[in-house]
Amino acid sequence: MSKYRLPNQRWHIAPSQEQLAAELAAETGLSPLLAQVLINRGMVTPEAAKLFLSPESQVLPSPLEEFAPDLEISVALLKEAIANQEKIAICGDYDADGMTSTALLLRALRWMGANVDYAIPSRMTDGYGINRRIVEEFHREGVQLILTVDNGISAVDPIALARELDLKIIVTDHHDIPEDIPPADAILNPKLLLESSPYRGLAGVGVAYILAITLAQELGKTQGLVKPLLELLTLGTIADLAPLTGVNRRWVKRGLQQLPQSQLPGIQALIQMAGVTPESENGAESSKPKPENLKPEDIGFRLGPRINAVGRIGDPQIVIEMLTTADMGIALERAMQCEQINRQRQNLCTDIEQEAIAWCQASQIDLLQERVLVLVQPNWHHGVIGIVASRLVERYGVPVFIGTYEDDGKIRGSARGIPEFNIFDALEFCKDLLGKYGGHKAAGGFSFPAENLPALKVRLSEFANSYLQPEHLKPLVAIDAQLDLEAIDFDLYYQINALHPCGIDNPDPIFWTPNVRILDQQPVGKSGVKVTICQDARSPVKIKAIAWRWAEYLPLPLRADIAYRLRENRYNGGSSVELELVGIQPATAQPTISPRSKAQFECDRRRYACSFSAPELRIKNPEGKVLAVQPGERIGLLGTTRQDAMEVDVTQPRFARLIQAAQEALGMG
Repeated sequence: MSKYRLPNQRWHIAPSQEQLAAELAAETGLSPLLAQVLINRGMVTPEAAKLFLSPESQVLPSPLEEFAPDLEISVALLKEAIANQEKIAICGDYDADGMTSTALLLRALRWMGANVDYAIPSRMTDGYGINRRIVEEFHREGVQLILTVDNGISAVDPIALARELDLKIIVTDHHDIPEDIPPADAILNPKLLLESSPYRGLAGVGVAYILAITLAQELGKTQGLVKPLLELLTLGTIADLAPLTGVNRRWVKRGLQQLPQSQLPGIQALIQMAGVTPESENGAESSKPKPENLKPEDIGFRLGPRINAVGRIGDPQIVIEMLTTADMGIALERAMQCEQINRQRQNLCTDIEQEAIAWCQASQIDLLQERVLVLVQPNWHHGVIGIVASRLVERYGVPVFIGTYEDDGKIRGSARGIPEFNIFDALEFCKDLLGKYGGHKAAGGFSFPAENLPALKVRLSEFANSYLQPEHLKPLVAIDAQLDLEAIDFDLYYQINALHPCGIDNPDPIFWTPNVRILDQQPVGKSGVKVTICQDARSPVKIKAIAWRWAEYLPLPLRADIAYRLRENRYNGGSSVELELVGIQPATAQPTISPRSKAQFECDRRRYACSFSAPELRIKNPEGKVLAVQPGERIGLLGTTRQDAMEVDVTQPRFARLIQAAQEALGMG
């Protein structure tokens, strides 16, 4: 029997803690299954579990105390600048976090009467972060106070220049702290706080939000400001893949409920253009609890990419105008531009990914030996190679450093990591070979002279070999608990809403079911697979599932262990709970098959005879035609004799139904 080609994965199934789960379930009202999920997330006491389920009940420490003394200094500088109508300039960034941060502070400072404008470095010509050119330009324009958002913590030289030019400067950032700290008047960065601080996981937009709200409270101008700023915070936090723990969880949970009723024209237009439909009251009976109106995936997969695409290959001013305008007409125009640019971004990503895969296949790189993939090619758009890097990590299971050549003889790129590999530490390990670089544990950006490429490959491989074992070099599927398909319904789906918002550091629960039967499978969209699954031959429960980017693995085995998330599918006014497959492995328990079996069965109102003699299944119709196929093969033979038989694709629905019915009759299913 031939082997199937399946995703190269490693599964980690969390150890079951039935007694503790039962105790937490009794205290929280959750099912033991979801209590186990809480245990997997580190909530092992009733107090921690209740705080997680009700984040608004947490008493937050004062931001002025947590960020002391820099937040107080920042507020004083801004109050003075507003009172004296000094010119303030925001230096933002071109990703979703940076653009939402910029829009948030623009809105807030204008609301408070500030004379404020902004600049965002060009991804193409400047690269990331504030630089000397921008500082000099601000100085010529009469700027007296600079605010950086989502950047600046590594900008020692430009900020030193600003101080030399007698400009005041406040750095708001969330990236990892380098050895050299810039000489700013104040630095607001949650990475400077204790790891236990609820503010520790803030994205750049979260830091901007704290600064804006604290200033508004000092000036008595919070009325009408908090809600729109919270919506921008929610967009930027999720789009930047910030951890949905601590204060992020509290604020994002609230913001997701506000977004569908947003009064900001830009957010209304973006939701409309992306086709995001807020969830109905229930999706089932009216007695069910109401879920959040928007889910993090609505932002992560629908709204966020449209914002990010502009920063990657377009002009960030489009997004800033969209998120700050009061004119619905302008907002719709800008949202339409976001839509068009995002389609261009999708095409670029597809082309570059295919070229990268082809290069990997042609080069026959030994990833077990290198333990890191360093891939540099000309004529790739560096605005999208970070997305491609993420896809290559998903495919190959190793850290990926991907770059392209610039006109100035340098290579510029992006990096994405795996759980056991720290990207920022790897860049620090290679800093003598690099020019500019920055990032955090999971991702980073860098540039370096092209002649350093061979040495950089060696150095990164050396770093990877010191931290990664062979067993790490497969994409990880972290599984929370085993689940029977018969237990999947809307009651369970809506219980999971209590764990939302899910995202980084609080992922959607992933369940697994062993030895399921795949009844039907077919490609869907560009690269997806849609299947129908049941638990076993006696089960009346059949459930739909979809797997993104799995078309290359067709046909899937008829028996398999699967890992999945639960999703609601809304279609034509109805809704159902479906599975989103994230993992598949050969079935842990295969049915026994006698050396030679025969049976008769009915399919599509016709009678057939079938037999199995390893490795071939034969199905005969009343006219004497025989379909012969080996399990796992896409192509079978159809004819009255082997000599006159023609090849047919047995994954076609009519053949797939026939084969499935024959296997059931033979006891193979």
